[in-house]
Amino acid sequence: MVRATAALCGIVSVLFAGCSTIVKGTEQQVSVNTPGVPSATCQLQSLAIGTRTVQTPGNVIQPKSKHNVAVSCTAQCFGPGVGTLASHTEVMTAGNVLFGGLIGLGVDAASGAMNKYDPGFEVMMSPVPNCGRPGRGKGMPMASSPVPPPARAASDRARPST
Repeated sequence: MVRATAALCGIVSVLFAGCSTIVKGTEQQVSVNTPGVPSATCQLQSLAIGTRTVQTPGNVIQPKSKHNVAVSCTAQCFGPGVGTLASHTEVMTAGNVLFGGLIGLGVDAASGAMNKYDPGFEVMMSPVPNCGRPGRGKGMPMASSPVPPPARAASDRARPST
């Protein structure tokens, strides 16, 4: 009876090994958005994914990893936006500890499946003042060389000033 129980536990451990790998997968889709700034270009960088580029609003499928992802976005007439997409531990990891043991935990850790990212990520960007807008100054635009004052009429020159 003890051998049968041990064999059953061994089979269950093998079946549940890498539970997060099987159930949740090793890749995840993440939505990247820059509120108020459509068509910004964002680069996502980490040791696990290398560099990926997405135009906002957009989605990118990336491998799961324990490493955070650095996000930097640029757009014309906006200052650069930066942020960090943090890696979190997947809840399925607790199931591995209970049912899959160290083998399942090891498989999920090696594949990155025991980690996850928030499904949506926003990067805030600030507009550059007066970028891309026509001048709003008063008067006429300045010439490249000084303009002489208009000539006075002959009748104005003949009168003495008072």
